[in-house]
Amino acid sequence: MTDPIADMIIRLKNAAMARREVVSMPMSKLKLAIAQKLKQRGYLSEVRTHGKNVTKTIEVVLARGQGGSYRITDVKRISKPGMRVYRGAMEMRPVRGGTGTALISTPKGVLFGDEARKEKVGGEVLFEIW
Repeated sequence: MTDPIADMIIRLKNAAMARREVVSMPMSKLKLAIAQKLKQRGYLSEVRTHGKNVTKTIEVVLARGQGGSYRITDVKRISKPGMRVYRGAMEMRPVRGGTGTALISTPKGVLFGDEARKEKVGGEVLFEIW
């Protein structure tokens, strides 16, 4: 697999569209950090890890919003392996008029766009989610 982050976010989007509550995927430290940030913002309700060594997996439970629909509506991968996209702290803009958020990989870890702007740190824009 050449783009594990794209695989992760598409699994989340597809699970929400198929009305599946639990999603499982191979684990990495970056995916775990992304999942924990999404839980912090309310897109996921639970993040668990299973297995040992090579067979470790992340299991996430999608959060529901008002009316029983899932909070994840759509995702857009910004920085890809073939074309990395970097933004400075002052170039961070709201996603979808503030209804969504961008995840940024910074020297201070994985941050949301508004957090990166407050911390005055830029980085690689991983994806936008709303």
